Formats: sequence, structure tokens, C-alpha cells
Amino acid sequence: MALSNEHIKQRLVEKFGDQVSGFEEPYGMLTFEAPREMNLKVLNFLYDDAELKFRFLTDITGVHYPDKTGQELAVVYHLHNLEDNVRIRFKVFANVNQPDVYTATGLFSAANWMERETFDFFGINFVGHPNLKRILNVEEMDYFPLRKEFPLEDQTRIDKDDEMFGRG
Repeated sequence: MALSNEHIKQRLVEKFGDQVSGFEEPYGMLTFEAPREMNLKVLNFLYDDAELKFRFLTDITGVHYPDKTGQELAVVYHLHNLEDNVRIRFKVFANVNQPDVYTATGLFSAANWMERETFDFFGINFVGHPNLKRILNVEEMDYFPLRKEFPLEDQTRIDKDDEMFGRG
């Protein structure tokens, strides 16, 4: 039997009930979310389940949603079942004032650098990470460059010709 999105969703709901939610299928990829305290339980289940076998971590990244009060930061996991060639996306959300999410380095070795990069650019604190420090930016940097906390350009500049930027 081929592994379908409906079957994956069914297995997740059987195991976690209404703690997993937000099921969608953008471009055919099953996407869902769970509370941040459950990220390791869900990841372990997806990895260990004899039918699901999501044992390859493709990517971890962050997203900043400044208008989502209490859930401003998201950690997004992309997982791949190599046997059935199925990919899924799993999200957990954290408050920007307490961006703590448990590390997945105990389950996936590749999570080490991906979590360091996500920390470096979004400021998400991966609790239990063996070496959580900046990986691409300088240690002295006191902000997280991929958060949407700064304007994209200085609106007061007079040395810019709007016609050159398609705004004239």
C-alpha cells in the first residue's frame, strides 16, 4: 500500500488526537502543526512508526510572523520517507519573548547545523542543543536578521530616484 497523506494524517490523529491540527496540502505536501512542547514526541513518532518511516530530515528553518501574537516564530521541519518517497512539513510555533523549542539533534544528526542556522537568523533557542551558537553571522551581532523587525528601506532617503525602482 502506498503511503498517502490521508493515511499519515489518520496515524497522527490516532496517536495525538486534537493536539495535531492545521492539516493542509499545499502543492500536495501534507502540512500540519502541533504545540512546541510536543515537537520531539511528534518527530519521534514519525521516525519510529513502522508505517510512516520519516527518517530523513530535509530541512529545518524558521519563519517570523510579527502579527501572530503569541506565535510570532515558527520552526518548520521538512521530513522525507525515502522508501515511499513521501515528504511532509511539520510546524511548531513559539512566542517571540520565549522562543524555546526542544532540539532534534538526538534524533537527526543533521539537525545540528540547521538549528544553529535557525538560531542565528531567527533567534529560536533550541533547548538541549550541544553547541547552539552563531554559525554564519558574527558573534557580536545583537539582532536576528531574518526577523521582520526592521523596515526594508529608509523612507527618508532623498538620494534615490523612485523611477529607477519602478515606483515613478
